[in-house]
Amino acid sequence: MNKNDLISRVSENAGLSKADASKAVDAVFNSISSSLQSGQEVRLVGFGTFAVANRAATEGRNPRTGEKIQIPATKLPKFKPGKGLKEAVAAA
Repeated sequence: MNKNDLISRVSENAGLSKADASKAVDAVFNSISSSLQSGQEVRLVGFGTFAVANRAATEGRNPRTGEKIQIPATKLPKFKPGKGLKEAVAAA
């Protein structure tokens, strides 16, 4: 499923026009992104939790030359599924 498919399903399930469903989906994605950018978790009970994980700087190797390189520290989004989502997927 891609974003257009998601918008179509939201439109059908909520009885919205595709334009309104598109605005709603974009608003949800933007809200989650802005919350993560400010360092907040987003908890959707029964679905899951979006959070930011800090990855420490490490030393790696260039696979072609074998030369040591520094991999900088970074922040990554992570998702932990909730109980309801886990059960729904397991039942499928």
